[in-house]
Amino acid sequence: MKSIRLLATLVAGLAIASHAAAQGYPNKPIRIIVAYQAGQGTDVVARLLGERLGQALGQSVVIDNKPGAGANIGTEAAAKSAPDGYTLTMGTNATHGTNQFLYDKLPFDPEKDFEPIVLVGTFPMGIAANPGFAGNSIGDIIAISKSTPKGADIAMPSTTARIVYELLKAQSQAPLFGIPYKGSSTAVAETMGGQVPLMIDTVTALRPHIASGKLKAIAVTSAKPTDLLPGVKPVAEQGLPGFEVIAWNALYAPKGTPKDVVDKLNAEVNKILAQPETRQKLKDLGFDVGGGSAAQLADFGTAERAKWGPLIKSAGMKAE
Repeated sequence: MKSIRLLATLVAGLAIASHAAAQGYPNKPIRIIVAYQAGQGTDVVARLLGERLGQALGQSVVIDNKPGAGANIGTEAAAKSAPDGYTLTMGTNATHGTNQFLYDKLPFDPEKDFEPIVLVGTFPMGIAANPGFAGNSIGDIIAISKSTPKGADIAMPSTTARIVYELLKAQSQAPLFGIPYKGSSTAVAETMGGQVPLMIDTVTALRPHIASGKLKAIAVTSAKPTDLLPGVKPVAEQGLPGFEVIAWNALYAPKGTPKDVVDKLNAEVNKILAQPETRQKLKDLGFDVGGGSAAQLADFGTAERAKWGPLIKSAGMKAE
């Protein structure tokens, strides 16, 4: 009985100490590890959020870029950091979604090694065509691919673009052919130049070229229409119901970070995401604003991994 009472006292003491620490949190600068290069989309969003979060918490928030190995280097560093709320990471659909299926061995577990905090933003991909392409819809792409060999080749400048392609091919059963590119600039240039008729990329990358008339929009990959590309129908509304592929950013902490700290960060970020100025800035960057609870982010991540794991494996996709 004495042992049980002692254990109960210790547990209660730890809970009180954790709550007390959270009450005084933060009392020093916070670091957000970004597993991508400075200037990349995830980095820009992290800096925007970090600036506003620092103002809200009364402490500076430092962005620490640790790119490399498909974003696994920085994400591993975050996973192995002290779970005290002073090291966070801006996760993505790659780091906390698809990477575990693309790499034979991952140095972290996206579910077991992190505490979800909040979904920051999502953005759909877009499917666009050279203005001279004969089709104007997903149905047209399917029909052309079946009647004209190489008539509906698709440029893919990223892993997410390839996932869109693989899902489109699987659901449509069309003989589509994807052409890998190392980056958006070359894929855009060659689609505008007519060397390839179609491409898949982020809406952010495609918008200026669609606005100038150098590309024409075919579809977005969100389940519903998005203000990021007004008037463009989702793939799901063009004959392939249930089709959805979105990229995303979300804030995570190392596993074991006190719940009070996670709750405080979640509340503050949700307040920031509700600010009209922040919402407009994220929209300008090509994001649909996120938000919600830590539990909702946990469920979202689980659903994403369950969705993409089988597709990646069936397509034989591997990180290059």
